[in-house]
This record gives sequence, structure tokens and C-alpha cells, in this order.
Amino acid sequence: MRSRDIVTEFVKASASQGIDQECVEVAHTADGGRAVRDSKDRDGGTQFHTPAAWAAFVDGVKVGAFEAL
Repeated sequence: MRSRDIVTEFVKASASQGIDQECVEVAHTADGGRAVRDSKDRDGGTQFHTPAAWAAFVDGVKVGAFEAL
């Protein structure tokens, strides 16, 4: 199995639930990282993130690093 093999179903972000609220979907990869795609354009490409990069992103979200100024 390759590190970028997607090993779970894509799941829509909880903040993206509802009518016209679709945004991103995330799935686990074989190496413990994540695959991310646009739920409105599933064939438009998939971003792959290593486990360390995904953990850094989640940590940043938790501390508000991406809040709008």
C-alpha cells in the first residue's frame, strides 16, 4: 500500500453540513495523513497532507491561527 492510498471514505466537514454549505471532504491515507477535496468539485483534484502537516494544521485551528483579522 502506498502512503497516498486513501483508506477511508471521504467525510464532509461538520461545518459544511446543510444546503449550499458544502465545502471540503477529508479521508484518511495509508500513512496516517489526510486527503482533502472540494465537495462541490470532487473530480477537481485532491490535496494530500502528511501526518505531521495535518497535525500542525489541526493544532493551528485549535489555537485560532487562521482566524480572520
